[in-house]
Amino acid sequence: MTDPFPITIYHNPECGTSRNALAMIKAAGYTPTVIEYRNVGWTCPLLHQLLAAMGARPRDLLRAKGTPANELGLLDPSVSDDAMIEAMLAHPILVNRPIVVTPRGVALCRPSEAVLDLLDRKPASFIKEDGDIVYP
Repeated sequence: MTDPFPITIYHNPECGTSRNALAMIKAAGYTPTVIEYRNVGWTCPLLHQLLAAMGARPRDLLRAKGTPANELGLLDPSVSDDAMIEAMLAHPILVNRPIVVTPRGVALCRPSEAVLDLLDRKPASFIKEDGDIVYP
């Protein structure tokens, strides 16, 4: 049986923002497809599909902190979209997270509570790992 409200999260379990977004999805009663993108990597068609759905450019998803972005010269504004995509394919960690896909849209969910805009139902309550109360 197909979930009537399928959710996919491109997740990094070492990231608190990603863990909080995933926990909010589950607290709302959904069973998302979790893709640990650092392990499986990206494909060029998938990155283009996600970017198009978000109305974003590769630079909008670039994560500089804790990645080789600076060493690869990706922080230079003259780097082309194609070069940025190639770097993201070679180094999946360069893509910021979490990216969440639902029937309501696709978004980089930073901060994690941005995921709530993509859900048909909200959790009854939610407290982030750091103790911040998000919902209600």
